[in-house]
Amino acid sequence: MIEVNRQGEVWVFAEQEDGSLHDVVLELCGKARELADRLNVKVGAVLAGHGVRGLSERLIAQGADRVYVVDDSRLNHYQTSPYARVLTELIERHKPQIVIYGATALGRDLAPRVASAMRAGMTADCTDLEISDVTDPRTKTVHHNLLLQIRPAFGGNIIATIVNYDQWPQMATVREGVMPLKPADPNRRGQVIDEQVELDETLFAVKLIQRHVEPRKVNLKGARVIVAGGGGVGSKENFRLIHELAGAIGGAVGASRAAVDSGFIGKEHQIGQTGTTVRPALYIAAGISGAVQHRAGMEESAKIIAINTDPAAPIFSVAHYGIVGDLKKVIPMMIKALKQRR
Repeated sequence: MIEVNRQGEVWVFAEQEDGSLHDVVLELCGKARELADRLNVKVGAVLAGHGVRGLSERLIAQGADRVYVVDDSRLNHYQTSPYARVLTELIERHKPQIVIYGATALGRDLAPRVASAMRAGMTADCTDLEISDVTDPRTKTVHHNLLLQIRPAFGGNIIATIVNYDQWPQMATVREGVMPLKPADPNRRGQVIDEQVELDETLFAVKLIQRHVEPRKVNLKGARVIVAGGGGVGSKENFRLIHELAGAIGGAVGASRAAVDSGFIGKEHQIGQTGTTVRPALYIAAGISGAVQHRAGMEESAKIIAINTDPAAPIFSVAHYGIVGDLKKVIPMMIKALKQRR
């Protein structure tokens, strides 16, 4: 644990793979900029890898003031121990007050390791971050400008706000897609700082022999129109209606966790708290009840159309247009109308 440094920077771990920054990093840079401006401090980004220094300009354009680059050929592919050593060494050296990571597979692996090494608190899978004064209910002490780490809890039944008074840096992982991607400013100027971190060979206990990368087949985040089906679709055979409507309207196919768990469609199509967070121009939810876990992943959509037989279904509370009816009747009518319009 490092001492509380209220003038410390707000840091983003700049996750990259094969020389490309992860989308969530760019989203977090915008959020870090917002938090840092509130605290009147600078934004830092930690960029580790080999031959990745050129990515610094992108990070600066998205809001970073300083990019701390650790270039080592042994960091070409991610391994937990050496990357954790890089983060802990730089945190001890520069003492940021906030460090945020994307809640990716890599971020979920790395952040707890760093938090444990620093003896700091860490909140996983946040859906929002804010700065506010907080009163300790036990001591009545007012703590100024703490990071509010906001996330669903207890199966999504409540929204918890978690604060860290003194076990700093304040750390959190943030779900991809929950922070809007702010426009880049190519005219921004920042500082690129080359850092040296001693990496003992014992940290490289795993040797990479072969690497297989499976390309992403579904791009829900990039889709402007999504048609999603839930457990109310009823069967894998009925789910073809979701595919047909998506094809007719030129959209991607999504699903709730209930549909995925029932085997109607693969997990890569899952939208919600434990899936992908999306913000399409149009979201059609068919046979989805609208549990808070699912709404957390799609309620920021520009227009939402809900189809459900239950007029009291929670999905109607976030929908702009609601259709109470059997999707097996409603969807064929929608497809027919779309074809006639064409």
